[in-house]
Amino acid sequence: MKIRTQLLLANLVSIGVIGVFLIFSYIEMVLPPKVFNLLVLITLVATVLSTIVHFYLTQPFIKSIQDISDGAEKIREGNFNDQLKGSKIVELHTMAVNFNEMNNQLQKTFQHLTKSESSRKQLIANISHDLRTPIASIQAFTEALEDGVVEDQETFQQYLRTLNLETQRLSHLIDELFQLSQLDIEGVTLDRQSYHLDQLILETLQNQWFQIENKKLEVDVDLPERLMPVLIDSEKMKQAIINLLENAIRYSPIKGTIKIVGRQDVKGYMKISIIDEGPGISPEDIPHIFERLYRGEKSRNKETGGSGLGLAIAKSIIELHSGEIGVEQNTKAGCTFWFTIPEGK
Repeated sequence: MKIRTQLLLANLVSIGVIGVFLIFSYIEMVLPPKVFNLLVLITLVATVLSTIVHFYLTQPFIKSIQDISDGAEKIREGNFNDQLKGSKIVELHTMAVNFNEMNNQLQKTFQHLTKSESSRKQLIANISHDLRTPIASIQAFTEALEDGVVEDQETFQQYLRTLNLETQRLSHLIDELFQLSQLDIEGVTLDRQSYHLDQLILETLQNQWFQIENKKLEVDVDLPERLMPVLIDSEKMKQAIINLLENAIRYSPIKGTIKIVGRQDVKGYMKISIIDEGPGISPEDIPHIFERLYRGEKSRNKETGGSGLGLAIAKSIIELHSGEIGVEQNTKAGCTFWFTIPEGK
């Protein structure tokens, strides 16, 4: 039964009950027939007028209910663009405002889910590509060794070294995927402690010293003489800086220079910049550089190609510390990755 019919029946029943009691009262009063008929006629006219007035007064209410029903139907079909108009009735106006707010929230959620689904598909596609390459290489070299294609010892050792490198590459990708999944888990807590910035930089450089020596790079560290300690989870923050430093090492030319600069940013934050002399980043790549598994075309080669997860992991860790991270193209060569971290108390 429609709400309009329900309201009309309720009105008719209430008027009918009143009319019956009035007519019964007229009879008990033993009125003259002329007066009795007049009162009955007046009662019937009042009943009809009451029904008409009820019909028109409930029109705004019925229309608002119908608008909400139509709006819900459009939302069910995936259309979030329509907004309900306000009403002169306070309760209905409040309902329309709340409905529109709900519609906006649902639209944002739907867009977020659509973007997340698209990112998930892209992530799976990229992971499949990155896993397939080392696995195919391992399979090819293993089959060659099994078939006895390699006869001399030098080539045999070279095959083993290649297998080892591809295995390390595969293991590194899996480790980064695990780190990223851990950072995605809601409720990740940080063990924040005051930590000296110079010690933090020194430990990350020690971690990457072999790669720095291998490319004969010069590292120039520029920190203020008087430093406030930073309030961080030292292990997670070291991982973020290592990922940024690895990126700088990967793209730096042999015998190039990497600069690490620390400065007071805004009150309560330190800004750390890692500056390299690599080929730089194209303007179209900069907005996407921290996306998972995103890599510009310049890095899609065996010499410099990383997994594409390191920068995404660094971004997640920095943001967990309530900091910011970004990248800028240098005037001459290379680029500057920077991030902010809170100072300790």
